[in-house]
Amino acid sequence: MSPLHVTRTLPEDATQAALRADVLHGLTATPKSLPPKWFYDARGSELFERITELPEYYPTRAEREILLARAGEIAAACRARTLVELGSGSARKTRHLIDSLTSLEAYVPVDVSESALTRAGRALIGERPGLRVHALIADFTAPLALPGTPGPRLLAFLGGTIGNLLPAERARFLASVRSLLAPGDGLLLGTDLVKDERVLVRAYDDAAGVTAAFNKNVLAVVDRELGADFDPDAFDHVARWDAEREWIEMRLRARTAQSVKVPALDLAVDFAAGEELRTEVSAKFRKEGVSAEVAAAGFAFGHWWTDAQGRFALSLSVAR
Repeated sequence: MSPLHVTRTLPEDATQAALRADVLHGLTATPKSLPPKWFYDARGSELFERITELPEYYPTRAEREILLARAGEIAAACRARTLVELGSGSARKTRHLIDSLTSLEAYVPVDVSESALTRAGRALIGERPGLRVHALIADFTAPLALPGTPGPRLLAFLGGTIGNLLPAERARFLASVRSLLAPGDGLLLGTDLVKDERVLVRAYDDAAGVTAAFNKNVLAVVDRELGADFDPDAFDHVARWDAEREWIEMRLRARTAQSVKVPALDLAVDFAAGEELRTEVSAKFRKEGVSAEVAAAGFAFGHWWTDAQGRFALSLSVAR
């Protein structure tokens, strides 16, 4: 086998079909919503990279701090010969981990972007000759089939992305992850932690307005892909902390009453003045909550590492 092997599990038209289904469901629901995965076209990905460098947005720096400090401990605890990374993107976050996994033979990045997977795979092979990269073009929220690679495996899901799933969705997702693994395999999970409301809200409503542009970009995606006539300037960015559910919600609030047409769906959607469209939930966690959720999915909760300020955590659990 070539050191880089790419497998497509998504049909060529799967993205368009999923977008149509999500927009139709979300814009006809009460309250209205759109899934956060549609932020990430080329412009959205560029905006998110800018967000990760903002002074208010701590999660990326905090997680990187943990990986830099603890990669050796993580590697020693799991002794993985295969690393599977969901939503891998450029694989930048896991480089330190890959360097520390001295027994690593195979890396399985999973992402919807073929170009990102190919670039990252080639770069890793150049840095670490002998590493086999088996990239999967796939939606990690859908059922997956992993390639045959040596165990033990470590499955990494970083960036706090699990917080974008609602509680029932998280339970299903973690159960599906467990079904991919054998007893003794590991789950490395990145989770943003509950903290002061002001810190959380600033992280999703920065002074420079980059997150507001990122939030409104989902409307530009719907306009471009489905011929809609959303005017992003007719909506305000809103970031709100829900103390009861312990999550941040990002929303877009209509400045005036308006009607939006989506020709590809033969749909017209009315917005009242002040009506909000939810675009993201980002749950924040406590150690006991993470432990309970992974245990319910069939894992034994093990190690727990945080950054120096206790803002973010990586946990390592073992499939039972």
